[in-house]
Amino acid sequence: MRLPADWFVRRWKSWVVLSAMTLAPGPALAQTVTPEQVTPEQVTAALSKLEQQAEAVVADGGVPALAIGVVHDDEVVYLKGFGLREVGKPEAVDADTVFQIASLSKPVSSTVVAALLSEGLVSWDSRIVDLDPAFRLADPYPTSQLTIRDLFAHRSGLPGTAGDDLEDIGYDRTEILRRLRFVAPSSSFRAGYSYSNFGLTEGAVAAAKSTGKAWEDVAEEKLYRPLDMTSTSSRHADFVKHANRAALHVKIGGAWAAKVQRQPDAQAPAGGISSTVRDLVQWVRLELGNGVYGGKTLIAADALDQTHVPLMTRGSNPVTGGASFYGLGWNVEFGRHGLSWGHAGAFSVGARSLVTLFPKQKLGIVILVNAFPTGVPEGLSDSFADLVFDGRVDKDWVKSWNTVFDGLFGPAVAAAKATYATPPSPATPALPNGAYAGRYSNDFVGDAVVSGAENGLVLQVGPDGARSYPLTHFDRDLFLAFPNPEMPDMPSAVRFAIGPDGKASAVTIESLDENHLGTLRRADR
Repeated sequence: MRLPADWFVRRWKSWVVLSAMTLAPGPALAQTVTPEQVTPEQVTAALSKLEQQAEAVVADGGVPALAIGVVHDDEVVYLKGFGLREVGKPEAVDADTVFQIASLSKPVSSTVVAALLSEGLVSWDSRIVDLDPAFRLADPYPTSQLTIRDLFAHRSGLPGTAGDDLEDIGYDRTEILRRLRFVAPSSSFRAGYSYSNFGLTEGAVAAAKSTGKAWEDVAEEKLYRPLDMTSTSSRHADFVKHANRAALHVKIGGAWAAKVQRQPDAQAPAGGISSTVRDLVQWVRLELGNGVYGGKTLIAADALDQTHVPLMTRGSNPVTGGASFYGLGWNVEFGRHGLSWGHAGAFSVGARSLVTLFPKQKLGIVILVNAFPTGVPEGLSDSFADLVFDGRVDKDWVKSWNTVFDGLFGPAVAAAKATYATPPSPATPALPNGAYAGRYSNDFVGDAVVSGAENGLVLQVGPDGARSYPLTHFDRDLFLAFPNPEMPDMPSAVRFAIGPDGKASAVTIESLDENHLGTLRRADR
């Protein structure tokens, strides 16, 4: 078993969203009355205790750093950073530190599309075939009827990981979106919920085509610039220009380390925004103001309202038990403190993010973290809500959310490593290198080249062989690659099928086979 480059995030999405949030009734919730309004005094008292909790989390090594922003009644009432931008270096995180916010990009991008609706350029029900005629799904009927709404609600039928694998091996956005036509649907059109980075990306890109401009320019023009979000961008190149930016951290040997970078431009609308808590609270003000910012209507209320309508069920929150749904780039939840809108983000190479809004109380919190895996954002957000609404926290929410992450990933990782920990004894020798060497191809992955090297075989995949992996022999025609940058000891199988001529006729690359498209046929006969 091999874990692909963003396996942690994919597993988190599918497990937290689909399995733990089952469609069966969730735990019974206490019937409490949530106040329509909260007072400034309630928020101030909660912030004092939240700050103590955030300081303790960083001091105890729970995360290297985090930043928090809070809005109440259209006022920014809290902005602060804690910890270090990069472990081992002295620079501290503050309210102006730029983080990669991963899938928190989705509700931000939904707001950008709402701005286009507000100007009458598109509607949520604009068909993709009219905006971007080149885009195709696997089947003609969904292709002809697919809308922006379908893609932002994750109900197109695309499997959740479709395209992520192509991004891993170096394909750009245009090529990834073109190749989605080769992916078989995981459900009937509009019948199933499957969280898809590149599905939502296509929805945003298609909407932007109504302006004749690139998505990145549209996001800046319609949202970042009007809200004076000067440190926010949908381009990775802008992120790395900032001196005050947070590095990504993963656990190595039980300690946080900054080892890997993540360039998410291919899926910019779904996961490629970088920002600060100072900037994001301005967006929160716009959302809680129902399109009004600084006393002016920037986005029509009905365009924004549609993003918060629950469209697809997500079952029950695995920790709090709240009933959860998906709107258009937003989670819509009915929990112990009433209605909330939110979204989380994560990069398995070291980023976490979260926004939670209580629209009736005009209250919102943004938390950015430079580490993964961790449940700290959810834990702090749930603690803050309890402090505001109840005046106390009766549960260690950080511990509860960390347990979810630890219980999900630890056993799975151990099992994956154990699969190929020890070769068979005795192992069957491999055929000569020449039996495996050659070019293999399919429509989805493109070309893969296996060549002989001084120390064995090398597999190259991606555009112009962008990714190169040495192969380690395991048993007869089974080899192992180690393509996961944040987990260099995690093996992935590469299996050859031998034809009657004694040469490999096909190769199956496990890391690219999640949607059954990882088998490539020999193409150099």
